[in-house]
Amino acid sequence: MTKRAKKASKGRRGDYGHTPLTAEENLPWGGERLIVGTGAYGALPITPEVYRRAAERGIEVAAVPTEEALRLLADVDAKNLYAVIHITC
Repeated sequence: MTKRAKKASKGRRGDYGHTPLTAEENLPWGGERLIVGTGAYGALPITPEVYRRAAERGIEVAAVPTEEALRLLADVDAKNLYAVIHITC
């Protein structure tokens, strides 16, 4: 587990009201699904570029509130676990 490096996305905060998850970040691409925990209230925005890059790689993006994301992760074998979890709000 590593802390999300948001520097590449900070410039887009004004567009979304929150620092969005962008394709410019070092996302954990791999496997068939990327699980994104969007915070307790689903506040983490995800840019369209993330979905486009995932589709290019044949990866499904499961963007759900963090509590639900944690339930999804419980069913994933650790070697196939690719996730970004927003935990601050």
